[in-house]
Amino acid sequence: MAHVLGRLACAAGELGVRGAAAAAAASCSAGNELAMARILPGIFKHNRCRNGVYPQSDVRRYPVPDESVFWSQTYSDYQPPVHESPILHGKPWADLGADDPAFKPKWNELDGKVNRVSFIGGKYEIRDDCPVNPFGRTGIRGRGILGRWGPNHAADPVVTRWKRDESGEVILHPDSGKRILQMCAIERQDCGEWAIPGGMVDPGEKVSATLRREFLEETMDNDAGDEAGAVEQFFAEGTEIYKGYVDDPRNTDCAWMETVAVNFHDETGAVVGRFPLHAGDDAAKVRWMDVGEEVKLYASHSNIVKRVVDMLEADW
Repeated sequence: MAHVLGRLACAAGELGVRGAAAAAAASCSAGNELAMARILPGIFKHNRCRNGVYPQSDVRRYPVPDESVFWSQTYSDYQPPVHESPILHGKPWADLGADDPAFKPKWNELDGKVNRVSFIGGKYEIRDDCPVNPFGRTGIRGRGILGRWGPNHAADPVVTRWKRDESGEVILHPDSGKRILQMCAIERQDCGEWAIPGGMVDPGEKVSATLRREFLEETMDNDAGDEAGAVEQFFAEGTEIYKGYVDDPRNTDCAWMETVAVNFHDETGAVVGRFPLHAGDDAAKVRWMDVGEEVKLYASHSNIVKRVVDMLEADW
């Protein structure tokens, strides 16, 4: 793997995004601009997956300054370390190593049940048999702790309700006069940060099924009880808020997170808003959290939640 990824770094100074930004922008229709807006390669500079120590390891990323993030920007001294977590070895949800002769992926297409098509728009580059992060350098090669080379797909259900007083009236913010939105948030066990209760899309699984499954696993301990029918109906419809790249601390030069975020809003608070919440799966805690500018969430989750706030015209 080291020699394959080493050649990848040598080509980094000349790599371009080859129209990915244009393809992503062209896919946005004027009538659905909010839901389909993308973070664009060559414009957006990821931050949370640069510099510092890689998660769940003692591997330090090679420094990547702002002026050297994009592959189109020359960085002749770029020599990032290779990191492949041992937790990936032998796991059914993880790809084989890049140098394994049995690993013959179909990049940029549906590979059996594994979807290797990027949500970003356009095709990602393959250099020396390895995918290249279209958003630029991260200071580390290999997969880190991500299971797939290239895009790793997740689904994030943004479940919201209006904050209400004891009499059931919606509470307005004293300064803006707008309604205060609450989201169902979990505290991640791996890093202690608050986040949207999402998770990885299993091979062959529909995103809609992932959204419902992850909410049940992380906020109701996978047991809806007598509310199972109501939960099923509630998650039957939602509004897509975002589909694309995630500035995730686990990203590397060769593997990165992408998500589909869908808002499920309980306007009256009479459905999911009244469900008892209890943490399960990989969540340490779960609660209804007031949404606002001061709230700090995991990875790009704050940006996703802000899109919901704008759509519902809530206080921020």
